[in-house]
Amino acid sequence: MPRQQPPARSTRRRSYDQFCATARALDSVGDRWTLLIVRELLAGPRRYTDLHADLPGVSTDVLASRLKDMEQGGLATRRRLPPPAAASVYELTARGHGLLPVLAALAEWGAPVIGERRPTDAVRAHWFALPLLRALGGLTRRGVVEVHLDEGEFHVRTGGPAEGAGVYGDGPATHADARIVLDGEVCLALGRGEFTLAEAVEDGRIEVVGDGPLVGELRGARTLP
Repeated sequence: MPRQQPPARSTRRRSYDQFCATARALDSVGDRWTLLIVRELLAGPRRYTDLHADLPGVSTDVLASRLKDMEQGGLATRRRLPPPAAASVYELTARGHGLLPVLAALAEWGAPVIGERRPTDAVRAHWFALPLLRALGGLTRRGVVEVHLDEGEFHVRTGGPAEGAGVYGDGPATHADARIVLDGEVCLALGRGEFTLAEAVEDGRIEVVGDGPLVGELRGARTLP
């Protein structure tokens, strides 16, 4: 007698099956790790190995599965870089980028309970970008701000991302219009709205380095266009 094959597993993703916009959104991004993958891809195109390195705790199987789901859901795409890179990268679609306000709101909501860093907590400098973006949101000048923390360096773009670039990026910027030096606690306090960017600069909690219109605005000396 021929051996029976086990029934094939359904490839249909889990759904709340509710006619509700919130439920539909959670069908796409409610799985564990998905929003954190979005956080990483907001920094721009990333290789799988880079994503895995900056998402400590995720298994390779889960990461691959989430990325596949994000591609199928229209949140991310994968493309091959031209030589000499010869590597594939993942990047957010326009719909994926639309999650920036969601991530920013979650960061703001979670900031009051983050407390002190636990011994088991991983940390990456660019994870401070979301709370800092809230404080930089009032800037009118478009440019790149390089941020120096004890935890490392990252850079953020004011006035919206340039075409093909992320909202923020890990490491120093190729070209920075301004540089600021602060610590993680100040960054989180800015995200909580405990003081403004101008107040932090004025009382010396943030050091601004450089010159030009964006530097002037960061220092509170707004210059006319």
